[in-house]
Amino acid sequence: MDHVEHRFGIADYCVFGFMLLVSAIIGVYYAFVDRKKNTTSEFLMGGRSIGVFPVSLSLVASFLSAITLLGTPVEIYSYGTSYWTHILIYPLIILVTATCFIPVFYKLELTSCFEYLEKRFNKSVRTLGSVCFCIQMIIYMSIVLYAPSLALSQVTGIHVWHSVLSIGVVCTFYTSIGGMKAVIWTDVFQTIMMFGSMLFVVIKGALDMGGFSNVWEINKKFDRIDFFNFDSSPLTRHSFWALMIGTFFNWGSIYCTNQTMVQPGLVLFARYWNCDPISTHRVSAADQLFPLFVVETLGSIPGLSGLFVAGIFSGALSTVSSGVNSLAAVTFEDFIKGYTNINLSESNATLMTKLLAVFFGLVAIALVAVAQQMGNVLNAALSLFGLLGSPVFALFITGMFIPFVNSPGAFFGTLSGIGVSFWIGIGAMTTKPYHPKKEFLVTNCTSSNYSMNLALQESLDLHAIHLINESESVLPIYRISYMYYGVIAAFVTIVISILISLLIGKKSNPDSSLIMPIIQKYIKNKNEEFKVQNSLADSISASATASTIQLVPYAENVSTPLQHQDFVNIALEESSKQVENDNIKEEKIENSKF
Repeated sequence: MDHVEHRFGIADYCVFGFMLLVSAIIGVYYAFVDRKKNTTSEFLMGGRSIGVFPVSLSLVASFLSAITLLGTPVEIYSYGTSYWTHILIYPLIILVTATCFIPVFYKLELTSCFEYLEKRFNKSVRTLGSVCFCIQMIIYMSIVLYAPSLALSQVTGIHVWHSVLSIGVVCTFYTSIGGMKAVIWTDVFQTIMMFGSMLFVVIKGALDMGGFSNVWEINKKFDRIDFFNFDSSPLTRHSFWALMIGTFFNWGSIYCTNQTMVQPGLVLFARYWNCDPISTHRVSAADQLFPLFVVETLGSIPGLSGLFVAGIFSGALSTVSSGVNSLAAVTFEDFIKGYTNINLSESNATLMTKLLAVFFGLVAIALVAVAQQMGNVLNAALSLFGLLGSPVFALFITGMFIPFVNSPGAFFGTLSGIGVSFWIGIGAMTTKPYHPKKEFLVTNCTSSNYSMNLALQESLDLHAIHLINESESVLPIYRISYMYYGVIAAFVTIVISILISLLIGKKSNPDSSLIMPIIQKYIKNKNEEFKVQNSLADSISASATASTIQLVPYAENVSTPLQHQDFVNIALEESSKQVENDNIKEEKIENSKF
């Protein structure tokens, strides 16, 4: 194989530099155009005036990160197509998001979604959710920065840390000066770069292998086509059930995967089925496999390797920029404004959020050293969201779906979920149980520097058997699929929250606006009835000076005096009827609108 650093020429650097330059220019443009709108709302929320189309593309770009672009092809290459089936749960995720969460957040007009937790519970619960989010996003951004640096290192020979700094500095620059508008419009540009580069690589690679039909047949021959694995064992890495349930609780919509992500994995195997570059150490890490394929497929055409790297970097820039902006918003709203009495002008507040954006960008760069130790980037990212993201997701579920859960229950339930998830996650990371991969061959490798033979193939097979036997001694809880980390964490969070709330007995009567729309009507009716009953009872108790009173209006046929409690009961009954009649009238009015 030729030295890969010779494959990245002037044309490639020009394409790559063009992507970075355009991203920076967009940031400078919005910093100049909006210089008179120097408010935190403008910087963090784009003035709430950005159109649907750019926001939609920004959401795609933010979560279709370099982790997806690099990690998914390797996942398909190593374990087959079973990972693809997790997209089947997306319709349910979208439905739950659109009908349960977004309506509540939108009506409350929140800058930080964790403001909801304080309104529903208390400040301690809000702080717990914010801290979990900040830790999760900082580590996640470091993984996202690390992933494309691997790609650039493979195709150019540039050191990983040089790549990290180039991405981190450019991203921090345009995010900190341009705010949300710069983030969204760079995302639009970067989405085009991502999809364009990936589609070109897939089409060119498939044509080189004799077409998509030949790619399919090679993968089918070696058992790579395995969409539906209905194994019910929780130890199976990617069973249908693990992917469906785990993806939902890990909030899999942030990893929107489509055919353009699965197809590269199939093309990879079609090219390397008889000489695995990972086993032969042609790449130093599995996540460098796809960049190696791009170099060997597109390296002879000037500018195309640069297009691929620009696409990967676009995925990283879009994710990190959104993360930096959201971290700045959460820190400012939840910690600085929530725990200090500093009275800042709008200009000073905006300056502080910009400095926070710079700070989090630098922290993410520094933590790349941690990301390097996490192995497969896709596995690491999904595990992280299971460990920290799922307990917080479950916290919002208890708040919106279970009205009687109180503040102590929510707080300690979330801590319990985090504790259990870290116990399992850290245990799995330290014991490193082996999950069998699909079959690889190295018997047909030919190279002037390195030749494989049957003895090496047998050695690799024996090593895999040894790893399987060694994993049998690992605790079963550490051998479960990483997709279940979030499921277990969410389950523990919800159950403990309910149990503590019931044991304490402190009644929670949340405002109906804090509950999901389906339950809001029920809560509203109960709260109105509760308020009316309390008001009537207080009024009766204050006015009753004798043990008995006459009640002529409500007891025309009663000849004897009614007791105090009788009066209360009749009044409450009448008030309940009145509330019911009012609700019927409201329903008729609402129906008439449609």
